Amino acid sequence: MIRKARIPDVKVIHKLLLSYAQKGLMLSRSLVDMYECLRDFYIQEQDGEVVGAVALHICWEDLAEIRSLAVSQAHERRGVGRQLVQACLEEARALGIKQVFALTYQPGFFEKMGFDYIEKSELPQKIWSDCLKCPKFPDCDEIAMSLRL
Repeated sequence: MIRKARIPDVKVIHKLLLSYAQKGLMLSRSLVDMYECLRDFYIQEQDGEVVGAVALHICWEDLAEIRSLAVSQAHERRGVGRQLVQACLEEARALGIKQVFALTYQPGFFEKMGFDYIEKSELPQKIWSDCLKCPKFPDCDEIAMSLRL
C-alpha cells in the first residue's frame, strides 16, 4: 500500500534514508528537514512496516524533483521503488507539472522509468539553493535525469 507519509512515519523514513546515506548512496537529511518536508513524502507499507519512501518536491510552477528514494534492503528489486516513483509522477501530472527531475547515484533505475540524462546546468538556478547546503558542493557527483510529462 502506498500512501502519503504521516508524523509517526518520520523517524522510520529518516532511519531508512540514513542507511543509504551511510553507504554513500544518498545525501543525508536532517530530522528537522524531514518534518519540514513531510508532506512531500510517500511511503509504501507492507504488513504495517514501512518498506520504502520517496519525496516529490515542487521547485517551480512547472518543475518538481523526485528525491530521497529509498527501499529497505529486504524489499529491494520487488518493484517498490518503481511504484513509489510512479505515485510521484501521478501527483506531478495531477498538479500540472511539466518536468520532473532527479539527482541520483542510480541512473539506471531512472532510465528504465523513462528519464533522460541531462546536464545539471539545464536545471534552473532555483534548485541550487539546496545544493549550497550540501557538503559536496560545488563538486557534485550526482547524475541529473529528467522526464517530460
